[in-house]
Amino acid sequence: MGRKTLVDDVVDGLLDDILEGKLGPHTAIPSESEIAAAYEVSRLTVREALKALRAQNILYVKAGRGTFVNPADAWTGLGAIFKAASHGSGADQVSVGLIEVRRMVETGAAGLAAMRHSPEDVDWMQQCIADMKTSHAAGDLDRFVAADIGFHDAVLKASGNPFVRALFAQLGQLLYTARRETSAVPEIQLHAIDYHQRVLDSILSGDAELARRVMDEHMDQTYEDYERYVHGTKP
Repeated sequence: MGRKTLVDDVVDGLLDDILEGKLGPHTAIPSESEIAAAYEVSRLTVREALKALRAQNILYVKAGRGTFVNPADAWTGLGAIFKAASHGSGADQVSVGLIEVRRMVETGAAGLAAMRHSPEDVDWMQQCIADMKTSHAAGDLDRFVAADIGFHDAVLKASGNPFVRALFAQLGQLLYTARRETSAVPEIQLHAIDYHQRVLDSILSGDAELARRVMDEHMDQTYEDYERYVHGTKP
């Protein structure tokens, strides 16, 4: 991760003010000179920060009237959306939302992978499952998470559609954080190992519908495990 710049400091500070309610939806933000004074930076730095926030639809401009705050449901920056959803009691919303996104994308990717996978893709998936088993036995959480993410990345690659992997790359840090939270539970690790083998077997069958169905079942299990072991809503 790169070193934070003064622009990043201003962006983060203004975003915190928005999330804490100091700057509400559709309210005008302070002037450039006021922000510059508050953060002890130049007005050029402030302009760059405001530009970054506008690019994510966190702020919008009314000609002749100033710059205003957009409601969070209009934001398009993944980092800001994650931060907003995680604010207060919203962490569950993030985890469930990521599972929903994974279900929508990965079920289709598994179906394509059943028809398009290469021997190299299969070798990668098999190695990831082997690494998951080894790291589970050794209690190595970081290695387990890396292998878990690697397996799913291999499925995306095996789909033969480069746009799928590119889209998921934008969620990399969010997915890692969520995966690490759930994978800290040994029972969830065992379920993941079992379902990854099932997904691989379905891909090897060449049956696209079967692969989609098994991946969908894997997402069901992922959600149920989250509810039971992490969120704690099930007995």
